[in-house]
Amino acid sequence: MNHDTLIRRTFALASQARVKGNHPFAALLTDSSGKIILEAENTVTTEKDSTGHAETNLMRLASKTFDRDFLQTCTLYSSTEPCIMCSGAIYWTNVKRIVFGLRESELLAITGNNPENPTLSLPSTKVFELGKIAIEVIGPVLEDEARLVHERFWEQFL
Repeated sequence: MNHDTLIRRTFALASQARVKGNHPFAALLTDSSGKIILEAENTVTTEKDSTGHAETNLMRLASKTFDRDFLQTCTLYSSTEPCIMCSGAIYWTNVKRIVFGLRESELLAITGNNPENPTLSLPSTKVFELGKIAIEVIGPVLEDEARLVHERFWEQFL
């Protein structure tokens, strides 16, 4: 499967989140045929919710909308590699495949010690290795494009 179109959609959604005043992250969920069934953006700022990461928002919506058996056939696309919190939400929701754009380590290189992104520097693959459910992680995909939505964003918080 060519992931480029779907991962680029997450970049567009991340840009929308940024325009709305949120951190530039987004995610979407596809069914087994690759059809987009849900989309979510980061809402940390506008919802005043530090857990309002795109993937966590998406997994909350997915778990309310679909059963676990269906979700295990789905793929989550994320503009950036899921953090530890989001990886946990994905794990508990039973999604078995993730495709991401920007690596967590590259996000950390961009944000550094920025107080708006106190990253726990741990790749999602390491988080999933500790679980009992196998989760396939594909990425980075189009990482140079994934960086673009972050350009000059984090400077405003320094």
